[in-house]
Amino acid sequence: MSRRINLNADLGESFGIWEMGSDAELLTIVGAANIACGFHAGDPLVMRRTVRQALAAGVSLGAHPSFPDLQGFGRRPMQLPTAELEAMLIYQIGALSGLARAEGGRLTHVKPHGALNNMACQDAALASSVVAAIHSLDPALILLAPALSKLALAGEAAGLRVAAEIFADRAYGDDGNLVPRSQVGSVLHSADECVAHVRRMVDGGGIVTLGGQLIRTDFHSICVHGDGAEAVAAASAIHASLRASGVSLLPLPGVLREAADSDVSPSML
Repeated sequence: MSRRINLNADLGESFGIWEMGSDAELLTIVGAANIACGFHAGDPLVMRRTVRQALAAGVSLGAHPSFPDLQGFGRRPMQLPTAELEAMLIYQIGALSGLARAEGGRLTHVKPHGALNNMACQDAALASSVVAAIHSLDPALILLAPALSKLALAGEAAGLRVAAEIFADRAYGDDGNLVPRSQVGSVLHSADECVAHVRRMVDGGGIVTLGGQLIRTDFHSICVHGDGAEAVAAASAIHASLRASGVSLLPLPGVLREAADSDVSPSML
């Protein structure tokens, strides 16, 4: 029996005349698109264009909401009142859901972006607020959250379907969290480095830390970031390596359906 995994990428991060990423190329490689909703990147035209491209490619659609931080690309920590944060998330997710429906598609998942995601992974109260916003809008949405995070635990506690993800181009600390971008070695840049990192985690059945420790955990999806110089090359190489080793690459809902039908984790099959 083959292993079943999803590849996802953060897309639609252009804004106005400013271009970011290689969306068209990545949509031929990944199975899930996390589309910026205008608060850290993206705008209505970019969002609609990306939705159209993703649907044409047969890629599942996800909202990628963030703190309101265009200047900082959503990577600056913020402290917002709970009611304000939840309303902002519903606003962003709802906007992308509406565009998806207008194009004949539907939103399948939500993946928080940047500092919001990082903070919710370690702050249970913030994680609960993120999950509450998603659940109040559509409890059928999948939460795409980092493996071993408090965000993933909050989603499960609220009854959301949770897809656990690992990162192809980011190093992990011994606590299972991402190494901060400010630290040397936190980001992997070359395609070869990313492939080796992914292979270690897929073959080992868990997160492999910067120090070489294996933390066994289930995961359903691998994030290949789309905003680096090596993004397309790395995503292509990861795709080819996984396929060559017998891994079936599916859209995100398909991976969760397969996992529900099996008593074995998709990362361990």
